[in-house]
Amino acid sequence: MKMRNHTPVTEFLLMGIPHTKGLENVLFVFFLAFYLLTLLGNLLILLAILTSSNLHTPMYFFLGNLSVFDIFFPSVSSPKMMLYLMGQSRTISYQGCASQVFFYHFLGCTECFLYTVMAYDRFSAICHPLRYTVIMNHRVCTIMTLGTWMGSCLHASVLTFLIFKLPYCGPNEVDNFFCDIPMVLSLACADTSLAQTVSFTNVGVVSLICFLLILTSYTRIIISILKISSSEGRHRAFSTCSAHLTSILLFYGPVFLTYLQPASSSWLDSVVPVLNNIVTPSLNPLIYTLRNKDVKLALRKALMQGVHTCGA
Repeated sequence: MKMRNHTPVTEFLLMGIPHTKGLENVLFVFFLAFYLLTLLGNLLILLAILTSSNLHTPMYFFLGNLSVFDIFFPSVSSPKMMLYLMGQSRTISYQGCASQVFFYHFLGCTECFLYTVMAYDRFSAICHPLRYTVIMNHRVCTIMTLGTWMGSCLHASVLTFLIFKLPYCGPNEVDNFFCDIPMVLSLACADTSLAQTVSFTNVGVVSLICFLLILTSYTRIIISILKISSSEGRHRAFSTCSAHLTSILLFYGPVFLTYLQPASSSWLDSVVPVLNNIVTPSLNPLIYTLRNKDVKLALRKALMQGVHTCGA
């Protein structure tokens, strides 16, 4: 590719969500509401898990990790986006853009791995109930969690290095409300074929492997549940998996919409990042508490203790 300008880019310009000109105030209220809901909901789940000894089990240990993820993931893009919706500068520094790419893929990969680990946890609990505490002991849970975060860090580091070792000489307009690989790569003034191939393969392979492992776990789970003779037992087993399955559908649904659409859709390309970055993290606390009596009870006790402490 021919060099277009020898002046290196020191900052990028975030163009925002396409086709939303004139809706800045509405979008600000929308994103602020969802962001605050996300923070509040996930902090409450963490409070319930940390304060209740009944929730000190592998399933809730991983749910606590998911809540931490759901706090940080929208924080990658939402604060900056809300600032420019208020009329602040749309510019983001070169280092800030690189940080957004790193943390977006670090946390996105972490979510993929966490859902896979949580599926294995449900598989162990339903298919091997007598050996569950041995299979999912504290050491195994710790190793799985560390492996999840460290593997995601490696994944994101490789992608960020490949993207930002390329020269950027202008233009500097990022066609979205945050920095991500496709939008940033299109601005490079050098051959991007290696970075495109590696990033597409890396992201695709991680997502596909996680999805297949989740599918395998739930296939085995469904087979085991169908062998349960009592309808009450089947219902109880299904209910322990329903929240996790709903979260997986919310995570992979937008991905399938993006990659399985017959032709590129600018409207869909605008909506999917909003769903992934803003909406889904705010829905997970509702999904995991509405039908979970243990979490609701623990949360009620924690809040009542807090009220009594403040009133004392």
